[in-house]
Amino acid sequence: MRIAVIDLGTNTFHLLIAEIKQNNFDVIYKTNVPVKLGEGKINENVIIPVAFERGLACLKNFADTMTAYQVDQVKATATSAVRSAQNGQDFVEAVREKTGIAIEIISGDDEAELIYQGVKLSGAIQNLSLIMDIGGGSVEFILCDNEKLIWKKSYNIGAARLAQQFFNSDPISDDDRNAILYHIQGELADLFEICERYQPQTLIGSAGAFETFAELIINKKNKQIDINKAETYVFNFDEYIEVAIRLLNLNHQERAAMPGMIPLRVDMIVMAALITNYVLGRTKINQLTLSTYDLKMGSLANFL
Repeated sequence: MRIAVIDLGTNTFHLLIAEIKQNNFDVIYKTNVPVKLGEGKINENVIIPVAFERGLACLKNFADTMTAYQVDQVKATATSAVRSAQNGQDFVEAVREKTGIAIEIISGDDEAELIYQGVKLSGAIQNLSLIMDIGGGSVEFILCDNEKLIWKKSYNIGAARLAQQFFNSDPISDDDRNAILYHIQGELADLFEICERYQPQTLIGSAGAFETFAELIINKKNKQIDINKAETYVFNFDEYIEVAIRLLNLNHQERAAMPGMIPLRVDMIVMAALITNYVLGRTKINQLTLSTYDLKMGSLANFL
């Protein structure tokens, strides 16, 4: 049986097609498209017309690809941008009408659960860990060990939301930086309380921005690692800090020129570095691991 998993993120739409055989799977196709559904007015909870049309066009292409691969079942989930948009349901209905794809808008809690299932599948959870998934609209945190999920929560402090509200300088100014940190400090108060109680040892970054951090380090250090073929990557903590500080000090053009940088993340990575650095500092965690498995693999795991 062939399964297609579609993840409609705030910045990126993902399509993964897998062949299921006796409780196992082989990924036979995957792609992602920088749709930027949250462009312009994510903090006003609106999908603007140009983003609406980009999303529709992308999903028409996904539908054609699924037909070509003779997919049997489709699981399509929409997260923060569609969840919070006043016209999110209009988008879901337009997609069903134009492409036949039925989208499920999932809650932040369900999103965190699927991220946990995906990360667990990668083998990244080796001890008491805090999983962090930085999206464009929301950021999910999951406290867990390799046997159970202990606590989870989704926060509306995604990279696109922060950028549209606070990112007014390039390189980012101290004023903008402090405004972001003040904002997330207030939002994440209960996260730091739970981390104080449980003392997680490792921060596991779920795909996305953390893949870009890894690519930037791998390219700079000339390491012979292909992140696209890896399930996990353990960061050298000092190498991560070095690249994160560099990202905060460069302008758009300089960041874009960094080997390993993808166009979609040139600006979003600044927000991701700020949030990650702050969380590492507040939780006193100095072990950082990447799981290339995320929500998509969690959706796939549910089929198994």
